[in-house]
Formats: sequence, C-alpha cells, structure tokens
Amino acid sequence: MNGMNGHDIEDLHPGMQATFSKTVTEADIVLFAGVSGDNNAIHTNEEYAAGTRFGGRIAHGFLTASVISAAVANRLPGPGTVYLAQQLRFLAPVRPGDTVHATVTVQTVDLERARAVLHTVCRVRETVVIDGEATVMTTSSARRAAAAA
Repeated sequence: MNGMNGHDIEDLHPGMQATFSKTVTEADIVLFAGVSGDNNAIHTNEEYAAGTRFGGRIAHGFLTASVISAAVANRLPGPGTVYLAQQLRFLAPVRPGDTVHATVTVQTVDLERARAVLHTVCRVRETVVIDGEATVMTTSSARRAAAAA
C-alpha cells in the first residue's frame, strides 16, 4: 500500500476486484448537464424524453461512467492512480434513482511500467449498462525505495 492507502503496482494481481456504488439523483443529472454543457433534452426534459424510445429521461452516459472513475480512485488501485485510457460500450440506459454498481477487475499487471489493465463494468441490478476496459498507472513501492536509496 502507498501512503494514501492505495495499492502499489506490486500489490496487484489478476483477478483482484473492487466495486463502488452510487445512486444517480436528479441533482447529479442537473449538475452534470451544467458542468459538461450537455443539455440534451433526453437528460433534462421529461416531456420530450417520454416520447423517445427510452420512454423517459436517462442519465448521461459519462455521468454513469464516472462511477468507474470513483471505483478506480477510491477502491482499486485506489488513491495515487492515474487514468491513461478507458474504452466503453454503453449497453443500457440508467434512469434517475438507479443505483450504479461499478466493478473493476485487474486483468494484467506491468510491474516495470507500473501499469495495469482493468476490466470495467457498470450494472444496475442485474443489467450490464456499461462494459469496458481501463489502463491505469499507479504507485510503486520499488520506485519509492529506489528513489530513497
């Protein structure tokens, strides 16, 4: 573990897994629309959204995907981790009031470069709403020891 209670690259191994959950609120959707500038009516206008194939408002895809970022930053590898890449497939809508469970699973570990590839998935109940893969760089106890020597 690093000084922030995050996992060093040396702590990681394929199969390690962690989950972070968040309920998407009305406030989250409104604030995300303001911060991102994405004011698409499918997210912000119930009357319009009711007439779409979704039958009502849905959360922004990247708002939902941000729960993956929270899982990476707060759980695995945790504090000290830097995102390098993220691939996403949006598979189903998330609605206001849904609880998103983002699970990250270590697939591969590159000790020399202090990088890991993670499988990332978001679920609402039993439905996969996002599937993807992240590449992250994390801290290294070996690098800290070398720098101290």
